[in-house]
Amino acid sequence: MSEASAPKAAKWPFLLADLVLLGVGGLIFQRGHNPLEPYELAGVVACAVAGAWCLIKPFTNEYEAVVQFAESNSLTSTVEQIHNVEKVGQEITSALNFLQTAQLESQKSITASKEIGERMTEEARNFAEFMKTANDTEKGHLRLEVEKLRRSEGDWIQVVVRMLDHTFALHHAALRSGQQSLITQLGQFQLALRDAARRVGLTPFGAEAGEAFDAQRHHPADGKAPEGPAVISETTAPGYTYQGRLVRPAMVLLANSQAEAGVATAADTAEKTETPVVEVENTPEAS
Repeated sequence: MSEASAPKAAKWPFLLADLVLLGVGGLIFQRGHNPLEPYELAGVVACAVAGAWCLIKPFTNEYEAVVQFAESNSLTSTVEQIHNVEKVGQEITSALNFLQTAQLESQKSITASKEIGERMTEEARNFAEFMKTANDTEKGHLRLEVEKLRRSEGDWIQVVVRMLDHTFALHHAALRSGQQSLITQLGQFQLALRDAARRVGLTPFGAEAGEAFDAQRHHPADGKAPEGPAVISETTAPGYTYQGRLVRPAMVLLANSQAEAGVATAADTAEKTETPVVEVENTPEAS
């Protein structure tokens, strides 16, 4: 876009007036007296001065217009700069307002983040406490169930041991009677029961006559432990192991105490002997 220029005044009217005035002065000089009269000389001088003024006046007017135009342009530029400064000030104010708003929002975000973090920490703590309580409760329930199962297991082991003791006593009585058919039938019945007991982990064991007494596996029928080495003469009630763990030692008669013990039967020994309650462990002990 082209820059605006200063307006130019029309010069031809002034030049025309200058020519007219110079012509009038020349006529007065030619047609006047010789020498010229004072009034004629004054007219010639007036025409010359007026013509000179008409010649100079358009240039002075143009110069004044240029000066005024320059001043106007300077004022316009100053006003535009002032407007620009005002715009810059408004933009700075807007930026400051935006920064203040952003700062407030960031503070709110930080506060909300802290609250969320504290809430999450509290929730995690509550959840951990809940899980701990739930685990403790579950462990308590499982412990009770395990204890119930162990008690139930001990009860049915006692029942099975009693049954096997009575079966052993019947077979022992058949052996004393000397009736071969009865001995065979009761022997087969005893073997069948023992085989069924072995399938659930309950294994009976006895002691042979002449076997050395072992306090870990054998128990005297009269309840009197030998003071030194002893030899077994007879088994009055079998011992039992459950899954490799000793449940009850075998009830035996010792050779040096058989006469004192008399002829006690296996049934009598089984009735007098209490089978201990078994607590099943994960790692079985060697019998």
